[in-house]
Amino acid sequence: MCGAPAARIPAAYAASGRRAVRVTLVASAGFFLFRYGLGLPVAATYALFSAVALGGLSRIPGTGRQRAATGLRALPLCWLLVIVGTCLSVRTWSAVAGMLIVGFALAFAAVGGPRPAGAAPGLQLLYILPSFPPYDPGSLGERLIGTTTGLVLLIAAEALLLPEPAPPSYRQRAAHAAGTAAHCAALLAAPPYALSGTDSETARKAGAALRPLAVPEAERPAGPGLRDRALAHTGLATRTLLSRLALLTTPPGDDQGPRATAVLRAVAGLSTGTANSLGSGPAPVAAYEELAAARAHLAATSGPAPAGATPAGPAFVGAATAVGARPPVLPPAVLRRHAAVLEIADAALAMATAADLAVRGRRASVPVPPGRFWYATSRAPVLWWHRIRGHAGRRSVFFQNAVRIALALTAARLIAGVDTLPHGFWAMLATLTLTRTTMDETWSTIRRALGGTLAGALLTAGLLTLVGAHTEIYAVVLPLWMLLAFTLGPVKGVGWAQGLFTVLVALVFAQLAPPTWRLAEVRLLDVLVGSVIGAVFGLLAWPRGAHDELRHAAAELLRRAAEIVVATSADVAAGGPVAAAPLAVSGHRSLHRAVILAESAYAQFQSEPTLFGGRGRGAALPSVDWQATLIAGHHTLWGSERLLEPPPATLGPDAAESAAGLGDRVAGRMLLVSAALDPGCDTPAAPVPRLDLAGFTAEPPGAPRLYYATVSWLSALMTDLARIPRAGPAPEPATMTAARTGD
Repeated sequence: MCGAPAARIPAAYAASGRRAVRVTLVASAGFFLFRYGLGLPVAATYALFSAVALGGLSRIPGTGRQRAATGLRALPLCWLLVIVGTCLSVRTWSAVAGMLIVGFALAFAAVGGPRPAGAAPGLQLLYILPSFPPYDPGSLGERLIGTTTGLVLLIAAEALLLPEPAPPSYRQRAAHAAGTAAHCAALLAAPPYALSGTDSETARKAGAALRPLAVPEAERPAGPGLRDRALAHTGLATRTLLSRLALLTTPPGDDQGPRATAVLRAVAGLSTGTANSLGSGPAPVAAYEELAAARAHLAATSGPAPAGATPAGPAFVGAATAVGARPPVLPPAVLRRHAAVLEIADAALAMATAADLAVRGRRASVPVPPGRFWYATSRAPVLWWHRIRGHAGRRSVFFQNAVRIALALTAARLIAGVDTLPHGFWAMLATLTLTRTTMDETWSTIRRALGGTLAGALLTAGLLTLVGAHTEIYAVVLPLWMLLAFTLGPVKGVGWAQGLFTVLVALVFAQLAPPTWRLAEVRLLDVLVGSVIGAVFGLLAWPRGAHDELRHAAAELLRRAAEIVVATSADVAAGGPVAAAPLAVSGHRSLHRAVILAESAYAQFQSEPTLFGGRGRGAALPSVDWQATLIAGHHTLWGSERLLEPPPATLGPDAAESAAGLGDRVAGRMLLVSAALDPGCDTPAAPVPRLDLAGFTAEPPGAPRLYYATVSWLSALMTDLARIPRAGPAPEPATMTAARTGD
């Protein structure tokens, strides 16, 4: 900007500066057009505040074109909010009731992903502005004209002015990761049947690039729709595939296992096809069928193959039948490797299916097995209902945030209406912008905001006193000050933002009515009232934000996972379901919902500063790797579904006893860790013992492939649990004791 080389401008100022230029041009053009060109002050007000609402107050992620698309889709909703706010402003009680409903609905819309969440504050403002007196339905047309003009100009400016470079999309990241998996699988299928250190590091980086925290908000597949769910599933499956490829051991002895090698070659081919499909290439149907057949041959070789469908689909049955019922007896080391290769094949098949759904939706060509891809046949309203129902409870941080902000805005509207607070919507705007998800953060924000507002009020009082009624001076200063406010405010923090905005609103209203220095006094009073309301509801409604909720959600996830582990191990040991109801109908749904709640709590936890200083039970527990808990939940779901999709074969008494015993030990470990993460008042203070992996290497004689697949799954879960304490695989007792006491 201003002729300075782009390289000399810090990235934060460059980003806020581009947005400030767009908002300033649009808001000033709309305001001056209606205020001085057409003599419509109401339309001028709505044109300016509409641009400020969605361009300045909202934080819609993405490039300018992506924000323009979001604004275009939100345009009918903006009209509805202005209409409803105008109609309900007839009485204080109706405006208050409307604020409660609209405030909750707009805040709860964050369950739809980063874009609805980012647009919510601006949409709140578009309801707040018309919900105040005067009750004038005759001006509704002028209000809608101003709103439409401001938003249309903003959409055009976002799409056309100062374009930003687009980061790699999630599909591109997933395609790159799938290509990396193809390279790794090809190396493992040829001598020396191992990955070099460089290849392992490349695989690790490709998987890490798919982590949500490594992806810009606008590119994260976080929506409830089919394609977003499938793309997120693609990322999980690809990360799982890369990690399993990196851990695959070299074949024992001189026999390299031709069927295992054939599976790895097929994995490489399917991964290449998946990468091409994500890049808008054809669906990898032939490669999918090739891997399904190769997997079936290997499974039949490793042990008696059960009849019925498998994750590979009907191809498994035909291949298993062709192989025969008496496979050769293989040594345990080979069976262990075969189990690992079969898990690699399952991850590759899941990746290809999810990627095809993400690209082609319900027109996917790759076979879609039931269970794991339950969403493939559901319509958009059903998927939205699943997302809303999953968060419609007090344990959801989205629900908590929606309740907190709705109650705070409702109280602000009630106080402004009962006490006839001058410019009461400023108080509501302060409540909206200063309320945070934790009490400590809210109080820290309010302190800085009040200091900035006081400084801005003093500057405003001096400006209004000196300039008086010379409107042309305010008109000249307004765009310059707006550019300054929207450039410095987002970078310098809430104190600067509030101080600059205090002067900005004075410059606007000085052109709408005769100004006096008392306008600064009213602004300071309104911000003080809004801050107090925000602080009160920040204290009363879940004051610790996601910190405590993450504890509970992670512990609940592990408890649900422990139930699944016990039930799955018992089913495998018994050779069939032992529960009265199918596990996939009961326990899997509970664990899936627990994973959803834990993921949302973790996402909010990442955005909240740790201000508690380790006090009491609400400490942030920096020694806990929360994402490892989420990975354990996903691995429990996927492994259980994979083991139970075909009817389990009979293991034999020794193998059955070993599998059930190992499942009980893993479940017990999960319960111990869950109690450490979220202890009750009577939870024993004994530390969680060190990991004991004895038994995972024991091999009952004559154990079939299914036994080794089960042990491989349980061993992977123990590895996940070992990662939860950041201290390492064998945490010292003090580490988990601290987690229990919160010290």
